Parts: sequence; structure tokens; C-alpha cells
Amino acid sequence: MVYSTNSEYRPEADDSDQEITPANKQDLRVWFEKRNGKPSTIVRDYIGPESELKSLGKVLRVSCSCGGSEKNGEIILQGDVRDKVIKILNERGFKSKKAGG
Repeated sequence: MVYSTNSEYRPEADDSDQEITPANKQDLRVWFEKRNGKPSTIVRDYIGPESELKSLGKVLRVSCSCGGSEKNGEIILQGDVRDKVIKILNERGFKSKKAGG
């Protein structure tokens, strides 16, 4: 519980208050980058709460049999698995395509 003498104070909205954009309305980009000399696949432009991003990241890691993480609104996967990721995202209803290098 937070108490404030300021009558206009509104507590910051937490992650659960953020509206979830339907998968078919999202246009994701799948990038290939080398990070620290190692190939990485990056999924960008996800709109939604961090908890949903983490859930999608876990699905991609398990489906692609690779490691990775979710940071700063991006899903980072180890290795060049762009084709698998695009296929999985399209099956789940997202619009996705390759971008960048």
C-alpha cells in the first residue's frame, strides 16, 4: 500500500495492466546478429506485457532446442534458427519475416 499527500498521485501501472495485442495484429521481425562472436537470432517488435514475451521466448527456445533469453523487449536465441522461428511464429498466428543481416 502506498500513501501520498499529493491528490493527483497515481501509482505506476504494473505489467499486468498492459493490454495484450492479438497475435494477428503483431508484425515481428527476426534478425540475425553476431554477439560476442557467436551467432544469435533476435525477435523484435513484440507488443505486450513482459510476462507474455517470456512465455513466447520459452516456446521458441523449447521448439528450436536452443538456449536464449528475453531482454529489453527482445527474444534472443542462440544460433541461427531464423527459419524455424518464423515457421513457429506463423503457426501461432503472428506475422513475421526476416530482417537485417
